[in-house]
Amino acid sequence: MALFRTRLAVLGSAAALAAGALTPAHPAGAAPTADYQWVALGDSYTAGVIQAAGDTFEVPRDGCERTDRSYPQVIDRDLGSLIDLTNVSCGAATIKNITSEAQEPIGQHLPPISEDPDYPFPAVPAQSEAVQPGTDVVTVGVGGNTLGFAGILFTCLQLGSGSGGVGTPCRDDLADNIPSRLNQVNADYDAMLSRLHERAPHAKILAVGYPTVIPKDTSKCRYDDYEQFGSITQGDLDWLRQDVMEPLNAVIEKSAAKRGDTFVNLYDSSSGHSVCDAGKWVEGIFTRLPDQVAFVHPNAGGHQNAADHVASAILNSIAPS
Repeated sequence: MALFRTRLAVLGSAAALAAGALTPAHPAGAAPTADYQWVALGDSYTAGVIQAAGDTFEVPRDGCERTDRSYPQVIDRDLGSLIDLTNVSCGAATIKNITSEAQEPIGQHLPPISEDPDYPFPAVPAQSEAVQPGTDVVTVGVGGNTLGFAGILFTCLQLGSGSGGVGTPCRDDLADNIPSRLNQVNADYDAMLSRLHERAPHAKILAVGYPTVIPKDTSKCRYDDYEQFGSITQGDLDWLRQDVMEPLNAVIEKSAAKRGDTFVNLYDSSSGHSVCDAGKWVEGIFTRLPDQVAFVHPNAGGHQNAADHVASAILNSIAPS
């Protein structure tokens, strides 16, 4: 955190000074405006969505469940007047919901685990519509819903139930179709980046990866503990880490590299803070039984780590060369 604050002070001041040298001073009595326009796009790992990531702040609710301790909001407070944030991230968004398709948000409606009294919500536009020709920075964290990660978790919970934590029933059932899912993520991600560059030709695009969710040592994970991974077996957790989550990050990183965009790696810095670690930055199926559903999402600690790395990448992208 201290390193981030130092970088913020140095790069933020430099960027502000450079912008001041290129633009007229604010007229007397006029309120200062931010120098850079930032649009935050993404799914629930960007929006926040769970109680452990803060309170939702839209009134009335739109069902996207953006929370006040999610990393875009943390960065917005930290960067002050340097950057003007437009945050249109939305829980359950797919890559196509970023690129071109309107989305019908689900709020906290995750039957049979939870029901949302305000569901259904009106559709929200494709998130890319918030990106304009004058946008300076775009951050995007998405891909898990296109992969179908939530559905995979549900299947693993169901197939692991009654197994006593033994075997790999989920891997045995789903492994053959994971490569095609990853191929779909790759194709959709490439199309999304092309769309974002079309809408904001001069913007810096930052592709934000996913954090460590499952530890390398899955013996830390207690079978049938629903504040961890519930009935998912240890063998299936190893498979999910090695063959699903790590390849998902690799696809995102490769797609960003092809366009010369920046990949923000959250995986390495969050090692040791998985769902099954004492200092966890990602909650399990529940944060607290039976009333706080989390369904494996970052808490405020995870969002703070993301904020540190994403903010550093933003400042690097706008700092004068």
